[in-house]
Amino acid sequence: MKSVRAMLLIVLGALVLSGCTFVSPDAAPVRIPVSTDPYGLFNQTIPGTNNARVRFIHQPVYLVDATGHLVPSSRIVPLPPTLATVIGQLLLGPTAIETSAGYTSALPTNMVLVSATVRGQIGYFNFATPLSTLRKAQQLLAVGQLVLTAHDVGATTGIIIKVAGVAQRLLMPDGAHATLVSQKNFESLLN
Repeated sequence: MKSVRAMLLIVLGALVLSGCTFVSPDAAPVRIPVSTDPYGLFNQTIPGTNNARVRFIHQPVYLVDATGHLVPSSRIVPLPPTLATVIGQLLLGPTAIETSAGYTSALPTNMVLVSATVRGQIGYFNFATPLSTLRKAQQLLAVGQLVLTAHDVGATTGIIIKVAGVAQRLLMPDGAHATLVSQKNFESLLN
């Protein structure tokens, strides 16, 4: 009986203390004058830097729609967009709204991008695991997502995917395999 009484007193004390606050609420927001901002939060540049600015741009990434075709979807990335930042957004998968609309991604959720660069209009990816472990249909869509997304970032000639420095032979829609695949190879997967 003593333990029940002690527990009841603890819960009652917690409820009383949860209603307390050290900060009194204001009925209306308080405007902070720009002249009294000691942290530079109202500046046009990033505080604590040498006048650095960040600008953003909308960049398309390709997802799989409900019919199994590839469709572009917009992501916000820092300007200028790099292959690594855009593919990083692609690897995050569809948003909650896109998922509710039936969009998915053929890329595994645990896929690790080691590096991604564009050199001479060719996109070079280095992943921790190969795409060849996926089912053929999923593998085809995954490569298509990467090729089409990379094309819009500047890899207009195509992409090469490496795993541990070894170039992978990628599956194409016609059933052939190649180490360098381009957007033209995957246009048939577009909706």
